[in-house]
Amino acid sequence: MGAMLDWGLEVVRFAQRAASPWLTAVVRGVTLLGAEWFFLAALPLVYWCVDRRRGARLGLLVLLSAFCNAWLKVFFAQPRPYQLDPSVGLARETSYGLPSGHAQATATFWGAAAPLFRRPWGLALALGLPLIIGLTRVYLGVHFPTDLLAGWALGALFVLAEARLGDRIARGFAALRGQLRLAVPAAIALAMNAVYEQDTSLAGVFFGFSAGLVYAPAAAPFSAGGTAAKRCLRYLFGVAGVAVLYFAPKLLLGAAAAAPLARFLRYGIVGAWGSLGAPWLFLRLGLAEREPENGVQSANA
Repeated sequence: MGAMLDWGLEVVRFAQRAASPWLTAVVRGVTLLGAEWFFLAALPLVYWCVDRRRGARLGLLVLLSAFCNAWLKVFFAQPRPYQLDPSVGLARETSYGLPSGHAQATATFWGAAAPLFRRPWGLALALGLPLIIGLTRVYLGVHFPTDLLAGWALGALFVLAEARLGDRIARGFAALRGQLRLAVPAAIALAMNAVYEQDTSLAGVFFGFSAGLVYAPAAAPFSAGGTAAKRCLRYLFGVAGVAVLYFAPKLLLGAAAAAPLARFLRYGIVGAWGSLGAPWLFLRLGLAEREPENGVQSANA
């Protein structure tokens, strides 16, 4: 592993030979397209305003991929390039390096979202954006090339698994009755907390989002279509709700909001707002139309 990291460090140094203030500023901007905040903005946009069923499956897939990435980082506990050579650190991160979260998240998101775009744009985005964003991480000195390769490979595996098994899993889930539909995401969230005790946020948002999807077909069967104005208003109202639910508990509870259970509940509420609360509000405000009942099963995916 030492020889591999030494080689990777040389690649980082090579990438920084052309470093300049303006290039670094551009790279910092591009790398934000693979950051957590981008997906917090993009996933609700797809679910609320583009394609409800694709958005639901995309959200679940990205959350599971993010959890896998977070757990593997702790499992491998590999340092980042700037921790071996501080001179290459054009940015800093708080987690371990392997696998690259930016590489895995972008490969997962854009790979699974490709069908939403006309050919060949979907394929171009699925291949091009993860590559470009991944390379920014090497330039900034926060990842070795091997981190990117691992992240891209894992993202591709998640996309392939969803493409091959997604419909089958959706049909099996739709066949469950009553509270068994809620028991499945609850069991998965419990397993996530047991495996990765360091952070309960991903388990919380996964459970909240999944639980919302269980009840959304009956309580808020909205359509993601409509005029551009209604879609924009849906997004603005929905994001405002996310902001309130995310920040209000932190302001009210202070340091207590960081406790594992409080963190799980806070992120769970945010997830449930995204999949159920916001769509319910959209219908009540006339910002979305009700969707026919024949679309229920796919929404449970």
